[in-house]
Amino acid sequence: MPWTKAARMQYQRSGLRYTSDLTDAEWALIARKMPPRRLLGRPREVNLREIVQAIFYVLSSGCQRRALPNEFPPYSTVQGYFYAWRDTGRWQEIVEALVRKARRKLGRKPKPTAAVISQTASTTEAGGPRGFDAGKRLHGRKRPIVTDTNGLLLAAYVHPANIQDVHGAVPLLRDLRARFPRLEHVFADRIYRGKQLVKALSGCGPSTIEIVERPLGVKGFQLLPKRWVVERTFAWLGRCRRLSKDFEGSSATELARLLVAHTRLLIRRLARP
Repeated sequence: MPWTKAARMQYQRSGLRYTSDLTDAEWALIARKMPPRRLLGRPREVNLREIVQAIFYVLSSGCQRRALPNEFPPYSTVQGYFYAWRDTGRWQEIVEALVRKARRKLGRKPKPTAAVISQTASTTEAGGPRGFDAGKRLHGRKRPIVTDTNGLLLAAYVHPANIQDVHGAVPLLRDLRARFPRLEHVFADRIYRGKQLVKALSGCGPSTIEIVERPLGVKGFQLLPKRWVVERTFAWLGRCRRLSKDFEGSSATELARLLVAHTRLLIRRLARP
């Protein structure tokens, strides 16, 4: 989209305390997905909107949790809510609901029948599972994702870099098939070619996996059909500085960060006039 005066008005975040804060329309999209107050025990003293905004601030700015501005709740409280929602699958639930809304807004059916898979590698300085990718000469973890043909995130997985892409795609596509049983077709790059992946998914995987090959004789960058969609999603996620490098000590935490980043993208799109 060209950066015109109309586009500038559409994307501006003026009037907010921080650009990562939520507007009322954006908060309304996820407010019902927040956990209700407990009937027993100590009453909740924090505002969940402030908790979400603090999580978005860390994600977009890339700062340490201890560096949260004083306007937010204590970093330990924010961290506790983030981990609790990670472990209960709340971020996954929010993303799935928002993806369905976004697909309806685009005039598509809520559940896709085709998807695109790709992966990227990211180094890590923290602990947790990691390995060495001899192909890319990178020590860290990989983050394969699957999107629909519009680039909306359907599934993601984080694993050590020493695991081959074909092997890492098996649990990812199995999880995808369990949540989207009508999925019939997956577009993939040449690293997933061969019968190994198809055989591993024969009992539960998609009916067909189409390898998008580069044209013969072409050197340098080439825009490939379907493949560019998932690469654009990586670019969207890369706008969050916390995801520029794998800073997390846990694969589950890194996966939750991906889901939060996509939540941030989806609510801004859906709340846009």
